[in-house]
Amino acid sequence: MLEPDEKALLPEGLHDTLARDAEYEAEVIGRLLTCFARQGYDLVLPPLVEFEESLLAGPGKAQSRHMFRVMDPASQRMMGVRTDLTGQVARIARTRLGNAPRPLRLAYAGDVLRVKGTQLRPERQFIQCGVELLGSDSPQAYVEIILLAHEALTSVGIKELSLDLTLPSLVPAICRGMDITEDHARAVRHALDAKDIGELEAIEGDIGEISRQLLKAAGGAETALDILGQLTLPAPAEAMIDELGQVVSRLREIAPGLQITIDPGEYQGFEYHTGLGFTLFAPGVRGELGRGGRYEANAELKSKREPATGFSLYLDSLMRALPAPVPVNRLYVPFGTDPAELPPLRDQNYRTVQGLEPCADPVKEARRLGCSHVLKEGTVLTL
Repeated sequence: MLEPDEKALLPEGLHDTLARDAEYEAEVIGRLLTCFARQGYDLVLPPLVEFEESLLAGPGKAQSRHMFRVMDPASQRMMGVRTDLTGQVARIARTRLGNAPRPLRLAYAGDVLRVKGTQLRPERQFIQCGVELLGSDSPQAYVEIILLAHEALTSVGIKELSLDLTLPSLVPAICRGMDITEDHARAVRHALDAKDIGELEAIEGDIGEISRQLLKAAGGAETALDILGQLTLPAPAEAMIDELGQVVSRLREIAPGLQITIDPGEYQGFEYHTGLGFTLFAPGVRGELGRGGRYEANAELKSKREPATGFSLYLDSLMRALPAPVPVNRLYVPFGTDPAELPPLRDQNYRTVQGLEPCADPVKEARRLGCSHVLKEGTVLTL
């Protein structure tokens, strides 16, 4: 038999968010969604649980090992608790909004649950808030999405933001164009993603030299593009680098203060992406603030495939990057106060805490309840 305190213990990776912190988080989510709405992104709210095969379609396939599964007693079918909202938004776009004009702009916010956390993100439950732009594969879609992420994060108080760009399809395109075997290509890709210079030094031939140059290119955007531009690559790979250059150039014009880096060999976390991917960071904050890029929505349905670009912000990391919430004015209102006095006080941003029975010392009672002010004989006093 568990003791009462032991019954209150939560599983690893789960936690309660209390009082002002919970309110602050809700406030931040509201400001993010407002920013998205102002740029034409309509809010959709998928369910927390769906049939397993639906959640594992498309982008969800990469999250299979992280998914909690339950049996639906009504249908006797397996259901899953979502680990990510991107696939759910793609499903809504394909089904409920299949006839809506493209490009389609959708926003979302909601909890996700994963079987296990990571070293940088030990939380197993956290809120994702983001957007998806479906039906366009233009470079301008990248620019719109990245600038929207930048504006949204700035609007909630992020002062310094860095953007790391990657091309998860670049190495496979190079290897296909050079007729590299699948096993050899996998080794090259793994070594680049792991930044394993020793393994890269052991790779012979043109692909070895190209791989080492790709590793050397990881860093500031301008230096990276200069190195990448000097490589002789198969046409599809050169097209990817050209598009990357266009996106960086446009971002430099519109957001010159944005710190941009490029890592052309990274692909972990971007397995389902078909084009440019990006990660958002704030200095000194554990875990990335968000991640996004180009992918193929509904890839498992040939007749329903469409290009999509989006991003997800992770509220656990984002809240760590923000300053502490501003204290609120809690006003203790002694028992017997005329209720008509309270609305004007609330309009002045006081949060009224009503006394439920007479007390000898209202000031003492206000302090006990954690109030910052007390109403005494019609006057607001600061404690």
